[in-house]
Amino acid sequence: MTRDWKKRLFSRGILVLDGAWGTEMIKRGLVPGECPELWNLDRPDDIRAIAKAYREAGADIILTNTFGGNYFKLKKAGVSSKVREINRKGVELSKEMAEDSLIFASIGPTGEFLKPLGVATEDEMISCFSEQVKAFVEGGADGVIVETMTDLNEAKCALKAVRENSDFPVAVSMTFEKGERGYATIMGITPGKAVVELEKAGADIVGANCGFGIENTVEIARIIRPATTLPLWIKPNAGAPQLEEGKTVYRETPEEMARFIPDLIKAGVSMIGGCC
Repeated sequence: MTRDWKKRLFSRGILVLDGAWGTEMIKRGLVPGECPELWNLDRPDDIRAIAKAYREAGADIILTNTFGGNYFKLKKAGVSSKVREINRKGVELSKEMAEDSLIFASIGPTGEFLKPLGVATEDEMISCFSEQVKAFVEGGADGVIVETMTDLNEAKCALKAVRENSDFPVAVSMTFEKGERGYATIMGITPGKAVVELEKAGADIVGANCGFGIENTVEIARIIRPATTLPLWIKPNAGAPQLEEGKTVYRETPEEMARFIPDLIKAGVSMIGGCC
């Protein structure tokens, strides 16, 4: 089986991405405020179990428990000295269970704003993401997914870090919300503008994840498709999250989500999974 995602996509037409990691970890006892990425070191068997479950479910691409593994996030958890170790281990754990599945290491937002909105500089952002990427190389990842991004400039910093520190294929996935004027990130970037900019910046794959249910992502895919020639990556939530008795629940059933898969394919999406 080839480890080249392009050849796989060409031969199959559609690649199945994995599903949610956060909710799977919550099922296994992750509590609010706990650092999920620390499980790579403290509870590796649970992380292996999630990756294995996605492989057995038929995922062509499995992600890693490294979404918040950047310096800024880990510093808040008091474990900034373990950035390299946490990210390398995250890749290794998914890889141990992968067999024929590809491993795309996950990079999520830092939680910081770039200047002038915040205090972080572009150089600091790139350096922070580079630390993760170097660990992904050590762990033996097959690619990188920069996901759940709302700031296009932060997404570009992550993309640059991947390009400067590896030869990984890289997917960049933004999160959009629906307002009176249609879809945009909370920073006001429309799906069309986002993918044009990301293609120009060197992304191999572009798309959208998180936010809300699968029906909305069909609309987003229809907006994105004419704006780029790149493959589209879509990972919706199982509906908008709702709080019930102190627990976050997602109401869309597998059957409801499956109903929209043909529409996503018709809209030109070739990489489909779930979030978050």
